[in-house]
Amino acid sequence: MNPESENPSAQIPANSSDLYQFDGNGALLSTALPLPRRSGKVRDVYDLGSHLLIVSTDRISAFDYILPNGIPGKGELLTRMSGFWFDSLDVPHHLISLDVPEDLANQFDVTPLAGRIMLTAKADVVPFECVVRGYLEGSGWREYQAGGSVCSVELPAGLRQCDRLPQPIFTPATKADEGHDENVSFDVMAAALGAERASHLRGLSLQVFSRASQIAEDKGIIVADTKFEFGVVDGDRVILIDEVLTPDSSRFWSADVYQPGHSQPSFDKQFVREYLSQCGWDKNSPPPVLPAEIVEKTAEKYAEAYRRLAS
Repeated sequence: MNPESENPSAQIPANSSDLYQFDGNGALLSTALPLPRRSGKVRDVYDLGSHLLIVSTDRISAFDYILPNGIPGKGELLTRMSGFWFDSLDVPHHLISLDVPEDLANQFDVTPLAGRIMLTAKADVVPFECVVRGYLEGSGWREYQAGGSVCSVELPAGLRQCDRLPQPIFTPATKADEGHDENVSFDVMAAALGAERASHLRGLSLQVFSRASQIAEDKGIIVADTKFEFGVVDGDRVILIDEVLTPDSSRFWSADVYQPGHSQPSFDKQFVREYLSQCGWDKNSPPPVLPAEIVEKTAEKYAEAYRRLAS
C-alpha cells in the first residue's frame, strides 16, 4: 500500500530536477521543495510558517493505492475547480491565493507549481469527513441494501440505486490515515466533538451542499454526494478547508443522461476503477501502470467537469 508519508525536514535540492518528479507523459508525481512537508494521496502540503502551501500533483489513487503513473493536468484542474467553488459558495474558507508566493520564486524554480497551488490559512482540522448525500450510491447504497439506512439515518423502503433521496442526508466518516474512511453515525461524531459543534458542522455541510447543487444543476450537473473538510481558526471559528467539490471528493453525474436503477456515468476516475477491476490485478499488490487510453479518458472527464461548471 502507499500510505501517506511525511518529510518534515527536507534538504535543499541541488537543482530543480530534484524538486519535481514527472512520469513519461509529463504528469507531476511528486514535489520535494526545501520546506517542511507532509504528503497525502494527491497533495503535498508545505508549512510556510503562518500559512500552508498546498500543491495538487497529478497523482491518482484507487482502491487505497497510489498508482504508478498520473493524469497529466489533473492537479491544475482540481485547483481551478476548488478555486471556483471557494469563490462561488458563501462560506468562510481557508483559501488566500492561487498564486505562487514571490519569495518562493526567488529561492527555486517554481514553474511546475503554476496553476496547481493554494496558499491557505492554517487551521485545526476537524477529525471527521463531513459527507452529504443527495442520491443513493456507493457505500450508502450498499449500506441501504443491507439494512434500509445509511449511517443510522433511516430511509424509505423501495429506493433504487442512484435514486434521489427525499432530502440530502449528513453521514459523517472518520478520517483514516491509511485505507478507507469509516462511515459513522452522527451520534458518534457528537460524542467526539460535542453536540453543539457537531450540529453546527452538519447544518453548514447541508447548507453548502444545497448551494453547490443549485449551481451545478444550472450547468446540467448533478452533485450526487460529496465530502467536506472543516477546520477551526481563532479558537472557535469554523472554516471550509482542503479541496472542495472536485471529482476527487464528489460524485458528479450529467443530468441529461441520469437514469436511476443502476450506476451512472460520472466525471471522476470511473475509467481507472473499471480498468483496475477488469485487468486481473488482485488489489493486494503494487498496482499496474495505467494504459494511455485510460489516462486520456480520465483526463477528459476531469476537464469536462470543470468546463461545464465554470462556463
